[in-house]
Amino acid sequence: MPKSIVFFFLFSFSGLFAQTVKLSGNIKSSDSQNLVGANLFLEVNKKQWNVTTDVLGNFSENISSGRLVIKVNHSDFISKTIQFDILKDTVITVVLEKDISQLKEVIVSSGKKNQIKTLSGGRLSFNLKELNTVPTLLGTTDVIKLLQLTPGVQNSGDANGYLYVRGGDPGHNAILYNETPIYGISHLLGIFPFYNTDHIKDVEFDKSSSNSKYGGRLSSTTLLNANKKLPSEFSIQGNAGILASQVTLAVPITDKNGFYISGRKTYIDEVVGPLLKSDSSNDVQDMKYGFSDANVTFLYQISEKNLFSLNAFYSSDKLKIKDENFALTTDLKWSNFTVSPSLTTVFSSKVSMSNTVYFSQYLNDLNMEQATIQFGVSSYVKDLGVANSVKFSIHNIPFESGLQYVYHDLQPQKINVENLATSDNYSQRKIDANEAAIFVSAKPKLFENLIADLGLRMNYYISGSDSYLHLQPRAVLNYYANEKYSFYASYNKQYQYLSLITTSSVGIPTDFWIASSDGIKPQSSNEFSIGSNQNISRNFSSSFGGFYRSMKNLLEYPYGITQFNEITTLKNDLYVGEGKAYGFEMMLKKSNGKFTGWLSYSLSWSERNFDELNNSNTYFAKYDRRHNLSVVGMYDLNKKWNFGITQIFGSGNRFTMPTLWYFVNNNPVKEYSGYNNAQMPNYIRTDFSVNYYFIRSAKKESALNFSVYNAFNVSNPIYVVLDVEVNEDKNKVVVKQDEKVLYRILPSVSWRFKF
Repeated sequence: MPKSIVFFFLFSFSGLFAQTVKLSGNIKSSDSQNLVGANLFLEVNKKQWNVTTDVLGNFSENISSGRLVIKVNHSDFISKTIQFDILKDTVITVVLEKDISQLKEVIVSSGKKNQIKTLSGGRLSFNLKELNTVPTLLGTTDVIKLLQLTPGVQNSGDANGYLYVRGGDPGHNAILYNETPIYGISHLLGIFPFYNTDHIKDVEFDKSSSNSKYGGRLSSTTLLNANKKLPSEFSIQGNAGILASQVTLAVPITDKNGFYISGRKTYIDEVVGPLLKSDSSNDVQDMKYGFSDANVTFLYQISEKNLFSLNAFYSSDKLKIKDENFALTTDLKWSNFTVSPSLTTVFSSKVSMSNTVYFSQYLNDLNMEQATIQFGVSSYVKDLGVANSVKFSIHNIPFESGLQYVYHDLQPQKINVENLATSDNYSQRKIDANEAAIFVSAKPKLFENLIADLGLRMNYYISGSDSYLHLQPRAVLNYYANEKYSFYASYNKQYQYLSLITTSSVGIPTDFWIASSDGIKPQSSNEFSIGSNQNISRNFSSSFGGFYRSMKNLLEYPYGITQFNEITTLKNDLYVGEGKAYGFEMMLKKSNGKFTGWLSYSLSWSERNFDELNNSNTYFAKYDRRHNLSVVGMYDLNKKWNFGITQIFGSGNRFTMPTLWYFVNNNPVKEYSGYNNAQMPNYIRTDFSVNYYFIRSAKKESALNFSVYNAFNVSNPIYVVLDVEVNEDKNKVVVKQDEKVLYRILPSVSWRFKF
């Protein structure tokens, strides 16, 4: 027999005697996130297998030995083909890069350091690990402070942990922690980071809430997601400092379950309070405050296709202020608690489903004592809800749809007033409401360089005799001219059924939530925005944008904390009006090299019109700030040292001040020229941060952080008190503005560790 025939015979039948081997591994993205539902096509000696990654991005398949060809596909990533000879059990890891043509995510900041990514429609995502050099009071990344350093988000000033996004009210922003709404979002009036970022895997910020999966707010949506990767080994990380300490543990139980647990507590009163006390009569005197919080995430890999997770969060704050000038003592407490079990199931490479049940509770309680009067006011909001979503693909078009339901239980205000003679109690009526929603979104490719992100949300809301059915369309068009330039245009329709009623320009947690009922209509908005992203070079990128938002059924509560009236109702107390906001936003980023950072600038207007205010004339909202400028710089000197600096400038917020004082029958009378006719001083703050690393690797870290908050000791007042002086003849009044400052320069030292 000729040799060529023998070789042909052996080659043709070699597959019959191939040894069976096990191929297993993991599919992940370039930023080390496990990819659920990635499809692997395997071929050995013309025999084929098809396998899909599970909820942890893992796969496993028994195949024949020989020359292996692997094709890996995922709807959001560039496909990859790998070839090699497999002769024994093998474990591999495949890394996929983002597919810009699919346009789910456009990475503008090219290169190795993806500190901030610009997503489609102007959304942003944050790599918290890369941003740990940004100066903060505790030496840890502060999510809320980071958002305030980006375009379209106003710096809220000292003593205010709220977000003000594109001219919206603070209650127009949704903060979701693992699909669960958080209603109280600040620690100690915004001084300290609200979330323990060691417990958070990623953050995504959408200034327009363009995703139809999320609703119930007119303005932005911030998603905070805990880690969903099973811990493979025990680890501990955290911070120990003179102001506060935190720790996070990763604990594997078995190869199929484990948990993460985090905790934080401040002791600023005991250590730093006496050092920071000022003798200035303008500063708030004798203030004590503290907070503690905890996060727990439990993960259980039920099967190859099912992952169960349980997330819980608790926070508690206490603030006590004594002002001897006014014989005033104030005690304020507020707390959050959330718990959310969820199940993620992967049916195939094209279909996956997530189901979540959640409970969220926010409480606040204020007690004040002045002279012989004692006053107390409290409120709460509780949510019990379920959220379902299904991701699937039809003709290579990604879809997501689902059902949502939430039961709202609210106590707007419960008031108690006591003095030497009387005791009065008054509670605004509790509100119960039911809210259900259906949503669907799709991302079709319309033309070669034009991709749409389309969504529709239908809400049904009922509270008492009030019920509403609303359709909320969302649309984003993304056009990619080339690798360097992209453009977008968007439209969003929003309805909001729960509203935050602010009682102070400071933003303290005496503010309370109400639900649309008894004739109080839902708020609504229409927003249009356009923008562009540019990759200037490997190191530099930029973005520009503009927006216009019209709002209806806005609410204004002009009585401060309470008007002490037992016969009035919220319907009678609240003013209803309209508003509009518009502006220009820009951002310039440097993403590579020893020096990185960004410059953010917003020029915006926020206007309101209420029949009962300002003689029905249009006026500027109290959070209207014309200019907002933030500069962030981070410098890696070497492996041991890095430095950070932030410079912030913001126009002062608005408030109403009398413009004329005179006497009628020996009684002083105030006269106003307009609502929100005055402006606080411009807000200016510079922060510094220095990190010195003893150990710096992927798994271990030991570093000292030195931070200075408000390094140049600038006096940024939180409110103004009008000091009125009358001469002996009572024919002349002199009014002086007494600006109250909460805190000035705040230094801190902390040790950051990871083992």
